[in-house]
Amino acid sequence: MLHILTIEDDPAIRRGIVDSLRFAGYAPLEAGHGDLGLRMATERSYDLLLLDLVLPGRDGLEILQAVRALRPTQPVILLTARGDESDRVAGLRLGADDYVVKPFSVKELLARVEAVLRRSPERPQDVTRIKLPEGVADLARSEVKFHDGERVELSEKEVELLRYLATNPGRTISRDELLLRVWGISPRGLPTRTIDMHVTRLREKLRDDSAEPAIVLTVRGKGYMIGASK
Repeated sequence: MLHILTIEDDPAIRRGIVDSLRFAGYAPLEAGHGDLGLRMATERSYDLLLLDLVLPGRDGLEILQAVRALRPTQPVILLTARGDESDRVAGLRLGADDYVVKPFSVKELLARVEAVLRRSPERPQDVTRIKLPEGVADLARSEVKFHDGERVELSEKEVELLRYLATNPGRTISRDELLLRVWGISPRGLPTRTIDMHVTRLREKLRDDSAEPAIVLTVRGKGYMIGASK
């Protein structure tokens, strides 16, 4: 079942959207305030975001910017008032997939939801094995098996860290995103040294040269990314 998060401060509109989504077979999530909406949009797992632009607390454009920084492919539909053309343009430039102008019909909203979900990138497949220069990381068994016969056990967090990097190939993952998505901790005001320490230990277990890593790459000033399998 697909989960759809609705961030809308008008209780009547939000209730109508949530009821319609549930009736159409979706699993709805909801927030009526921008601050709660921002937390849910960046910390919860969902398939599509329906986002009002005018909200108490954090506004919709701020939430959209935060979502795009963490989840570049997350499908987002804006809910806008008829006269908010400049906000719609700003939202589309920030990466929104579509918008619906209030007042809208349930039929129109569901049609746009279906269309955006249809053309959105597929979610990355779960990774259970990663080829290494000297062996393979078996994430299902939480271990590294080398061609020379040595086996090294991986901790739960090392497995989650490696899996998250591997399910986002070709993309630099910031330390803040890793804190949020792997550790489940809001990165606001927290040091990110714990990420670097885990990466250092993980590289040792993977026989990944810290001076010239080939598996867990450092992108200076930005974060980490997984190296290409060979």
